[in-house]
Amino acid sequence: MKVSTRGRYGLRAMVDIAANAREGKCVSLSCVAKRQDISESYLEQLVLPLRRAGLLRSIRGAQGGYEPAKDPADITVGDILRAIEGPMSLVDCVSRAESCSLAKCGKCVTRDVWEKLSVSVNQAADSITLAELADNYIKVCPDLECVEDN
Repeated sequence: MKVSTRGRYGLRAMVDIAANAREGKCVSLSCVAKRQDISESYLEQLVLPLRRAGLLRSIRGAQGGYEPAKDPADITVGDILRAIEGPMSLVDCVSRAESCSLAKCGKCVTRDVWEKLSVSVNQAADSITLAELADNYIKVCPDLECVEDN
């Protein structure tokens, strides 16, 4: 499985938002874009599936922006990647058995391998919380301030 740029940037954006949305603050996409060196228009495309998945909430108004839709300790890397990338399986036949003619009749002897590896990848991604990553981000990048251009 290869995580696309969308998945990598979406995870970075969620970490940035979780780290900066503490104490009731909302985070603007322009600040995330500056800190993460990601195009703001690209970030706008990434927040949509995160909002649909119930992982991100937008707040309107002068002090508006984005914040995690629930406690970052309850959001995993797996949740974020699945929201952006879709199912995390190494081969299509694990997430869509109908895509493999051999799987239909039970003759694929390697499907169990791909299934076990996919389960391991999902378990690993689900064992890492957004809160853990946000805490690490704050330690590594203690100066998180962003001054909006008005």
